[in-house]
Amino acid sequence: MIIAGLTGGIASGKSTIARFLSDAGAQVVDADKIAREVVKPGTPGYDAILALFGRTILLPEGNIDRKRLGEIIFNDPDKKAGLDAIVHPLVFERSAEMIAQIAAKTPDAVVIMDVPLLIEADMGRDLEEVIVVYVPETLQLKRLMNRDGIDEQSAMARIRSQMPIEEKRKRATVVIDNSGTIVESRRRALAVFNRLKQSSKTAAE
Repeated sequence: MIIAGLTGGIASGKSTIARFLSDAGAQVVDADKIAREVVKPGTPGYDAILALFGRTILLPEGNIDRKRLGEIIFNDPDKKAGLDAIVHPLVFERSAEMIAQIAAKTPDAVVIMDVPLLIEADMGRDLEEVIVVYVPETLQLKRLMNRDGIDEQSAMARIRSQMPIEEKRKRATVVIDNSGTIVESRRRALAVFNRLKQSSKTAAE
C-alpha cells in the first residue's frame, strides 16, 4: 500500500483531480467529508463546538451553519485555533481507522489523503508523496469569482488567507497542473495514479 497526500489552493480543482484518481481505482480518504461527519448533531465534536461558539452558529434544523462558522473563524484567529483543536484530532482518528480498513482488505491499494491544509498542518512528512493540484493565482482568482459569485476583493482575501499556491508547489513531490483542459487534467491524474500503483505493487512484493 502507498499513501499519498492530495492538496491545492482554493479553486484549484483539487476535488476534480480527486475524482479522477478515485475513478482510476484509488481509495480516497476525504478530510473535508470526515470533518463534516465528526461534527454532526449528537457527536462529541458537535457538543464541543457548541460549547466554544454557542448556539448562534446553528441552522434552524440543528446542524452547524458552516458558512456562519467560516465567517467567524476567518476574522478570529483564536476561535479558528480552537475549532482546529476540536476537529483535527477527530479527523486524524477517523482517517487512521479508514486507512487501517483499506490496508486489511487491499494490501496494494493506492490511498489518497485529500486534505486541503495538508502542508499547513505539516502532514506531508509522514506520506510517501505530496501531490499539489496547481493553477496560477490569476486563474485561481478568476475561477473563485465565477464559482462563488463574489467580487475580486473578496476572492483575493480568501486566497490570501491560505498558503500561496507557489509555495505549496515548491513543497510538492508531484505537481498536477490543472490550468488546461479537463482532458489534459484527467490524463495527468491517470499518469500519477499509474506511477503510484506501480510503487504500491513493488512495495507489496
